[in-house]
Amino acid sequence: MLNYHQPKRAAPAMRLRRQQGVVLMLSLIVLVAMSIAGIGMMRSILTGNRVVGNLAFQQSATQSADVGIETAIAWLEQKTRELKQANPPQLQNDLFQAQKKSGGSAFNYLPMREDPGIVNGRVQSWQAYWDTKVAAGNQINTLAVDAAGNTVSFLIHRLCEKSGDSLSSACESSPTLSSSTQSSSKSGGIKLQVPDQVYYRITVRVQGPRNAVSFVQAMVAL
Repeated sequence: MLNYHQPKRAAPAMRLRRQQGVVLMLSLIVLVAMSIAGIGMMRSILTGNRVVGNLAFQQSATQSADVGIETAIAWLEQKTRELKQANPPQLQNDLFQAQKKSGGSAFNYLPMREDPGIVNGRVQSWQAYWDTKVAAGNQINTLAVDAAGNTVSFLIHRLCEKSGDSLSSACESSPTLSSSTQSSSKSGGIKLQVPDQVYYRITVRVQGPRNAVSFVQAMVAL
C-alpha cells in the first residue's frame, strides 16, 4: 500500500484577497492616468479658448483702426478742398506747416516724415517709437472709446523730408503738372508748377481689452 501526501492548496478566501489587492492597484493606476488626462484636456481647452478670445480682440482692434483712418482722410480732404477753393488758388497752405490742437486745429499734424529710429544698434519698434516720440511730443489724435472698448489713436505724416511747399521739401508725390498749368483763369495769371498729388501716411494705434494692441497704416494721395 502506497502512502503519498497531496500538496496543500491555498484556501479560497486567501486567493480572493490577493486578487482583490491587484484589482485595487490597477484601479488606482487607471484612475490617476484618467485624472491626468482630464486635467490636460481641461488646460488645452482653456488655452484654446484664451487664444481664440485674444484673436477676436485683436481682430476687433484691427477693424476699429478703419475709424481712425477714415477720420484722418476726411480731415485731409477738407484741407485740400480749402486749398483748391481759395481765390486765387494758393501754393502755400496750412498743410505745409505743423498743426496743433492746442493752436485751434481739429487734429495734430506733421508736415514731414518721421520714422522709428535706431536704438542700441536695433531698429526701434513702432510701439517704442509711439511711446518715446509720438506720445511725448503730444502728436497723437485720440478718439472716444468705441462700443467694443477700443481706444483709437492716429498720427498723420506728410511724406516730405521737411516742412514747406511741396516743390522745395522733397515730397513723395505723383508726377508734376506741366508749367503751363495756370493758377488763375485769367490769361495773365501766375503760372505755377505744382505736384499733382502729395502722399500722406496715416498710422493708427488701437488699444483694446486684454491689452490687445494693433497698428495699422494707410497711404493716401491728395
